[in-house]
Amino acid sequence: MADGEEISRVVPLHPRSGGTATQPVSTANKPAPPIVAFHRTELSQILRVYGRMVAAGEWRDYALDHGREQAVFSIYRRMGEVPMFRVTKTPKLARRQGAYAVVSAQGLILKRGHDLETVLRVFDKKRHLSVVGD
Repeated sequence: MADGEEISRVVPLHPRSGGTATQPVSTANKPAPPIVAFHRTELSQILRVYGRMVAAGEWRDYALDHGREQAVFSIYRRMGEVPMFRVTKTPKLARRQGAYAVVSAQGLILKRGHDLETVLRVFDKKRHLSVVGD
């Protein structure tokens, strides 16, 4: 729907009449839902680890995805494959398990927490990150 476009809704005419009418409703003044994104400092921390792993020849590509509930930094060994790892930010979980998580290609949560730097330390442990079959 474009800004300023009108949609219709059914509203009662009068409580005693029992009838209804269609009334135009403007969507121009409704705020867009907030998008979850990585902050500059968060991206800096992630890209520092990414750069180190690219230099080591482990990773070759990445993708960013920002949505209404979650931001995802996907890490690939080769273009066009399933991501090896995903670094996620889910603000809904900030008070529970922590907003940040590192998820493997199989969907296993390798590390979750409130502090991104601590969560990213999972990549320092080489033995946990070996890919079977490569």
